[in-house]
Amino acid sequence: MSPENPLARPAAARPSILNKPAEGARKIALGRGVDVGTANLLAAEQELDNGIKVRSERNAFFEIPAEHAANKGMLTRLGVPYATWQDRFYVLGNASFDLANLFAREVRRPMQDGFLAPEEKDAIPMMNFMLERLLGKPQQDGEPVRYCIPATSIDRKNDTVYHEGVVGGLVKKMGYSPVAINEAHAIVYSELEEQDFTGITVSGGGGMFNVCVAYRSIPALVFSVSRGGDWIDEHVAKVMGMTRARATAIKENNINLISPRSREEEAVALYYRSLVEYVVTNLKQRFELATDVPQFTAPVEVVLAGGTSLAGGFAELFTEELKKVGFPVPIARVRRAEDPFTSVVRGCLIAARLEA
Repeated sequence: MSPENPLARPAAARPSILNKPAEGARKIALGRGVDVGTANLLAAEQELDNGIKVRSERNAFFEIPAEHAANKGMLTRLGVPYATWQDRFYVLGNASFDLANLFAREVRRPMQDGFLAPEEKDAIPMMNFMLERLLGKPQQDGEPVRYCIPATSIDRKNDTVYHEGVVGGLVKKMGYSPVAINEAHAIVYSELEEQDFTGITVSGGGGMFNVCVAYRSIPALVFSVSRGGDWIDEHVAKVMGMTRARATAIKENNINLISPRSREEEAVALYYRSLVEYVVTNLKQRFELATDVPQFTAPVEVVLAGGTSLAGGFAELFTEELKKVGFPVPIARVRRAEDPFTSVVRGCLIAARLEA
């Protein structure tokens, strides 16, 4: 099956996505949210009867070796998402990690360090496949979509213009009206309503950490650092002599950073602490150097979200590092978001619903 192609390629070059879930009649409000993360893609919609519904998929793919391509019939039966592109056969999303571990190879990633991977030639068509699966068709032409983008990094030269334009273009070709929002700013909408949308939000992603300091929903300070969950995986894999996919599995297997249970988990906890120390130190420096940051008179909350914040003990570790550096703003508490994994996409949805 060859769906309408968001990149408007000639018919002979159009990709084909298979195993796409059928869409039934849905009663949802106008407006969608999309979290375009290095490690995961998420889409959110407001169901009129059942609240917010979130779909998620690993932002990864794995090319099936030619000798195993005949097994795609079994993948169809098992409901595993896959696609064909330029006479090659790919498994998409979560299943790609399982197959990478099976073949002792690495998955391929459309994004790197928070942005489209410049060296991954199939990044855009693979991203297209997965966004089509998650979003589906708009309810009406021009339905609002808010999708998240990272802030400019303070420790690496990167260009947000190309990334924002390509992702927004894919969504627009599907019939939506896309508007970008900083991913840490999106957390303000989903987590700080009771605090008058005032506080500090941290989005711990796979490619980077994004930070937003907001006053009454207005972002006064946003920045990112080019370290995230992938940075942890890369270093753990190197020192432990394993694949990055294996390091990722260890990191996500109910680890507690305060009380690791093995040598491998100790390595993960060590690099987690190094990462948090780096983020907190840079946050303090940005506060001290900025001239337009609000002077908070009352203690503010720090809200942690994103896939990298899911590790047990992450909030406690973050609190310890804030105390070590002598943070210049009074902190009421450090807490994880109500649902750290979906906090960004729910904030994107709220912003889209306000627009709708």
